[in-house]
Amino acid sequence: MTKHRQHILVRLHRWRLKHLGERGFLTVLSIVIGVLAGIAAVIIKNTVRFTEEMVHNLVSNEVQNYIYFALPVVGIFLAILVIKYIVRSEVRHGIPNVLHSISKRKGKISRHNLFSSVVTASLTVGFGGSVGLEGPTVATGTAWGSWIANIFRLNYKNTILMLACACAGAMAAIFKAPIAAIVFAVEVIMIDLTVFSLVPLLLASSTAVLTSYLFLGQDVLYPFNVVDAFELGDLPYYIALGIVTGFVSVYFTKMYLFIADIFEKFKSSRIRLVVGGAGLGALIFLFPALYGEGYESINECLAGDLNYLFDNSLFYSLREELWAAMLLIVAVILLKIVATSLTFGAGGVGGIFAPTLFMGVNTGMLFSLVVSRLGVRELNSNNFALIGMAGLIAGVLHAPLTGIFLIADISGGYKLFVPLMVTATFAYLIVRAFTPNSVYHIQLARRKELLTHDKDANVLQMMQVKQLIETDFEVLSPDATLRDLTEAITRAHRDLFPIVKEDGTMVGMVKMDDVRTMIFKHELYDTVKINELMYMPEFSIDPNDSMEIVTAKFESSGRYNLAVIENGKYIGFISRARVFTRYRKQIIDVSHV
Repeated sequence: MTKHRQHILVRLHRWRLKHLGERGFLTVLSIVIGVLAGIAAVIIKNTVRFTEEMVHNLVSNEVQNYIYFALPVVGIFLAILVIKYIVRSEVRHGIPNVLHSISKRKGKISRHNLFSSVVTASLTVGFGGSVGLEGPTVATGTAWGSWIANIFRLNYKNTILMLACACAGAMAAIFKAPIAAIVFAVEVIMIDLTVFSLVPLLLASSTAVLTSYLFLGQDVLYPFNVVDAFELGDLPYYIALGIVTGFVSVYFTKMYLFIADIFEKFKSSRIRLVVGGAGLGALIFLFPALYGEGYESINECLAGDLNYLFDNSLFYSLREELWAAMLLIVAVILLKIVATSLTFGAGGVGGIFAPTLFMGVNTGMLFSLVVSRLGVRELNSNNFALIGMAGLIAGVLHAPLTGIFLIADISGGYKLFVPLMVTATFAYLIVRAFTPNSVYHIQLARRKELLTHDKDANVLQMMQVKQLIETDFEVLSPDATLRDLTEAITRAHRDLFPIVKEDGTMVGMVKMDDVRTMIFKHELYDTVKINELMYMPEFSIDPNDSMEIVTAKFESSGRYNLAVIENGKYIGFISRARVFTRYRKQIIDVSHV
């Protein structure tokens, strides 16, 4: 940072401290972040649109079917080149990256995310990668929020609030659904919704929507008009749809993790590109509906037009056959997550929100067609297609409120609010029985880095063992005598004495209480060896232990101090009092008032 920029920032800090309180300043920042998140959504959407138009203009109609096989691989390859030679750092998937930064990096997001997700996701999706843009847009918006928080040296709780504002702003700008965006920030980013945080979230979300209106117009991403309102006789079928979408969500999560685990075994990025690219190309060649993020197909399905299943496909001649349409819907439901996972495995960058909506709309459509075809009851296929999206959001993302409010917003009203609640609730209950964490959270949960709405657990998660280690203990050699111990007692501030070899290996410890009577027997000073008095503690702590493990060891042992040992080497001690003090301070730091 140049001296001129530093001078400007210093003057800005002084002006802010003089004229604005904390809440007023955060209010201003939330508006700025809302604008930036809205602009990020506009840029990434227009960049993808430009890329798609450029690609389609370069592809002739005669070879269009066959070029589908190669296009996604080209886009992913270009994205890999950008990551390797320009970004020169890993570009994590959007929302998991935000969650990781909150749980392990105190809200700091790498600077390259200000632009890297826009470029790489545009190449991936623009060339047909079967992923969405919501995650990269959130990643870009939150990167700007993190950058602003860092510039103004905001504390942890305000930094996280700014990330949540950016997340809400990005989602609001994409879907033009500000209330659903706030709910998403609360459910998925897991910020505490308080009176203090609500105003910045509202301002960021509404500002982002207005920015999106300014550049993209007021048309929603998935327009829908409710023609037939909810009928009480349809209630059992909405419950059944919730159960079905719940199981589809379980399939989504299990398949996503299964394919991800396969690609983690490939050490070479070239192998990942070839295997993932070839598989993705084959799927898109056979089922062109899997091409790209799929929002056009979603809109056609919501309108009751199933031609998207047959366009540019080998099955075009069967477009008038309902049975063929139903089989193709089954195929695209089952294969969309496979195509998405292959895109990620090959090295592409994107999100899973759009694939979730794609599978949801098709699940709802298929459900209504099957029920109507069986003659059980004539269902409104458009309504069930719409509500199927809420079921998949509730199930895959573990975000039932987001599914309810998002679909209510994009449908232009709340006429279907009751069936939305019913379907989302049953989908969520089903998926929770099989997968305790969402796709966004499951990788962090595996590494025990996941924050939750449990503030106590979050505070323990953010505390680190290495920051609690105390080293002001008198260390003795195993060859020392009682005289050496007595001399150490006169210097010591603690009543524990670790016994450590020359190579750093801890072989035991001595407690003051165990030798209190002996230190007055001078005749024993040179005859009693330390190795006769020491004992090896039953409980010890590894520096890599989580705080949950540390607190459990304190409870199990009943000790007030536990030794920290790494590979047998003595490092120091952790005291129960210091853990409690740090915990109380951390609670104050993360709490919103």
